[in-house]
Amino acid sequence: MQPEKDILMQQRPDRRLLSNVPDAEGIRSNSDRRGHNESSIADRVKKNIEENHSGIRYLVDYPVSVTARGFGGKLNAKAKDISSSGILLQLQKEDADKISVGDTIKLDFEITPGSMPEGYESDVKMEAYCMRLCNDEEGFPCVGAQFSESLLQYITRTRNRYTLPAVAFFMAVVIFLIIMMRTESVLYFKFNKWLYFYSILAAVFLLSRYLFAAFYRPVPIDEKFTPPVTIIIPCFNEETWIRRTITSCLNQDYPIDSLEVIVIDDHSTDKSVEVIEATIKELSEKEARYNVAERLHYFVQPKNAGKREAMAVGAKMAKHDLLVFVDSDSFLNPFAIYNIVQPFKDEEMGGVSGRTDVANTYTNGLTKMQAVRYYISFRIMKAAEAYFDAVTCLSGPLSCYRKDLVMKNMDAWLHQTFLGQRATFGDDRSMTNFILRTHRTSYQDTAICSTIVPNSYEVFLKQQMRWKRSWLRESVNAGRFMWKKEPFMAISFYIGLMVPIVAPAIVLYNLVYVPLAYRVFPYTFILGMLLMSMMMSLSQKALRKSSTWLYGLWFCLYYEAVLLWQMPIAWLTFWKANWGTRDTPADVAEKEKKEKAKAQAQTKNKAKIQEGKA
Repeated sequence: MQPEKDILMQQRPDRRLLSNVPDAEGIRSNSDRRGHNESSIADRVKKNIEENHSGIRYLVDYPVSVTARGFGGKLNAKAKDISSSGILLQLQKEDADKISVGDTIKLDFEITPGSMPEGYESDVKMEAYCMRLCNDEEGFPCVGAQFSESLLQYITRTRNRYTLPAVAFFMAVVIFLIIMMRTESVLYFKFNKWLYFYSILAAVFLLSRYLFAAFYRPVPIDEKFTPPVTIIIPCFNEETWIRRTITSCLNQDYPIDSLEVIVIDDHSTDKSVEVIEATIKELSEKEARYNVAERLHYFVQPKNAGKREAMAVGAKMAKHDLLVFVDSDSFLNPFAIYNIVQPFKDEEMGGVSGRTDVANTYTNGLTKMQAVRYYISFRIMKAAEAYFDAVTCLSGPLSCYRKDLVMKNMDAWLHQTFLGQRATFGDDRSMTNFILRTHRTSYQDTAICSTIVPNSYEVFLKQQMRWKRSWLRESVNAGRFMWKKEPFMAISFYIGLMVPIVAPAIVLYNLVYVPLAYRVFPYTFILGMLLMSMMMSLSQKALRKSSTWLYGLWFCLYYEAVLLWQMPIAWLTFWKANWGTRDTPADVAEKEKKEKAKAQAQTKNKAKIQEGKA
């Protein structure tokens, strides 16, 4: 069976491979591409972010209804590309002379999910101005039109005017019902102390996450704070995405003399090394003015040693004091580095996690479900921890550390064991624990990357099992020192550790034991689960404004039915070293072991059949 092809947004390629990098001469910048310096250094970055956001053009194929004032009827056009500020329309050849430069036209079209960033999908009816006329490569007449207002302004003015109040109302209802149900738990506490104690703790933990996240604010950009940074990309069998990852890491709006990129290939068995070499050669030749050859390096491990070893090699090669680790299937926003370094103005800050969005959201229902989960995990859960400067996992797709702290803990990190078994994954949680023991860790919501998530349930479940094993191991380790942190953070950490571990027993009690023993259908328990699920979905709708919001409900139900039961299995198989999502040596050995066992079983069956015939 062929794996499903991932669906990603298609941006119109820029003629420059490194279109966001400020040049050393200062002749051209992102905010001005005509050779003039109209903005001061003080507001350059903020202006660049705004213009980059509005100027990214996405390749699309929409039908568009066009009404021109100088023409009585409607024209049927096709959108070829679109940005927040304008659209390129392809007209029929017979309509070439019906629109002129300077005309005001009315547009009616639908932005389909996945064609632009989440939150933009909507029906659009607005005016635009014809800015230019041209012919495309097929000879069709085209119109370049500028919207009368940005799409973001239009969506905020139209859809959000009704959506946000409605979401706020339903969120208030959900929170009220949860509080009422937990009040009931207090009243009936004496009848089943442990059950109601758990339900109260679970509700307090969840509601507190949303409360603290509401007070979270990212550290604002200080344009003058640009400490030198080394980006390290550990890579293993990532030939499909590594070129895009490398390019996004180098294509940063950041001083070129303060940024280097190092790629460490962990002895890949596919064509990753060839792609890395070709990418470095292309960037060095075509973008030589950005000193690529001096800032982009790679190293191939003589044998596969694991992700931690690859990260350690990169850290030792790095010449700068801040290390940014980026997964080989993750892609940085052009301003990710500028944003992720800002919290390090605090000398006690040891590490910072960026926000990870899902790049292949609209591939299928599973990826949409993960998109909701990722956003809530970062924007709510990590943001709540960041309020206390104690983020417990600086995630692998994008995280930044002080080099001196990484090197200080390097030996212990590389040789970490748990109950006598070597720790081979969970490198991000493990390093976070080493840093968090003595320093602060935070989350920067404006430092954004996107990553490829599994699009099949088989791979997804293997990934989740690996994550649960590392979560259990590192949560136990963190429990040894989290009591020293801010009291609210410490209490919520230990509640957050207990709730998912005990959850399987609670679900069995409510959904199996109670109906069988007392002949009572668990309406209250199921309603509680649905209310918790709605909190997740409504938050996604309010903050992300995405059409995927209902998949938050689906994720919570899937978690209770499937993912929850991985927890006890993870406890019993913590020693396993295979990743499950890629062919590491441990995974290959596991497959060979299974194939050998299968072959032996078939041989025994054949022998028994032969004995029966004899």
